[in-house]
Amino acid sequence: MNNELIAKYEKLKEYIASFKSVAVAYSSGVDSTFLLYAAKEALGDNAMALTATAASFPKRELCEAKEFCEKIGVKQFVIDFDEFKVEGFCVNPKNRCYLCKRELFTLMGKVALENGAKEILEGSNLDDEGDYRPGMMAIKELGIKSPLRELGFTKAEIRELSKEFNLPTWQKPSFACLASRFPYGEIITKEKLEMVEKAEEYLLDMGFKQVRVRIHSDVARIELTPDQFDAMMKEETRTAVYKKLKEFGFSYVSLDLLGYRTGSMNETIIG
Repeated sequence: MNNELIAKYEKLKEYIASFKSVAVAYSSGVDSTFLLYAAKEALGDNAMALTATAASFPKRELCEAKEFCEKIGVKQFVIDFDEFKVEGFCVNPKNRCYLCKRELFTLMGKVALENGAKEILEGSNLDDEGDYRPGMMAIKELGIKSPLRELGFTKAEIRELSKEFNLPTWQKPSFACLASRFPYGEIITKEKLEMVEKAEEYLLDMGFKQVRVRIHSDVARIELTPDQFDAMMKEETRTAVYKKLKEFGFSYVSLDLLGYRTGSMNETIIG
C-alpha cells in the first residue's frame, strides 16, 4: 500500500476526529461506506449513520446499508423520506437534485441534532466536481461537511483503500438516485421508479455489473460498460431481458451504443 495514501487516510481520520461527534449520510455506496468506516475508526461510538428510505432508493441498497452498520457496530438511524412531498420533485426540473437534497439534509440535520451529532458528513469525492451536480449547492448552503472532497480523495484512491481495509464495496459499481434515470422535464412517478428499480435489479441478478436503465416515457435505454455488450447480445440473454422489461411495463427496450457513463442525462444541458 502506498505510504502517501495511508498518510492521507490518517489525515482524514484526524479531520473527522476534530468534530468530536458526527452523523454520516450513508447510502451503502463506495464513498459513503468508506467515509463511515473512517468515522467509526476516528470516533468510535461517537459516529453514527443516517440512511434515508425513499422510493428513489432501492431496497437492495437499504439492506446492504443495514448489514454494514451491524457488521462494524455503528448506530444507524433510518429516516423515512418522501421525495414526492418535495415541491417540484415530480416535474423533474434541472435543479431537482438541489430541491431534494436540501429537504433531505435538513431532515437529517434535525435527526443528527436530536442524537448529539455535532456535524453531518457526506461522501462526495474530488471526481464529483466534474459533472453538473446541483445537489452540491444544497450541501454547501446547509453547512454539510464533505471530507473526501475537501481532502482531495479520488474515487480510485477510495477504492484502493477500501480494498486494503476489506470493505465490501471496494469493487461495487457506482450508484445514483433512481430519479437520475429520468430526462429533465419528464414526470417522475412511483410506478416508473419501480419499473426502473425492477429492471436494474433484474440485470444485476443476471450478472451484469455497472448498469443503468434510463427511462424515456415507455422506452428503457440500457447503459452497460462496453465490455458487457457481448454478454447482452447473446440471443437467449437479450430475448429474456426484452421479455422481462416488457413485463415490468416498458413498451420498448434498447441498448445505448455509447455505453455506461455517469450523468448521461446531463449531456443535453452541458453539451
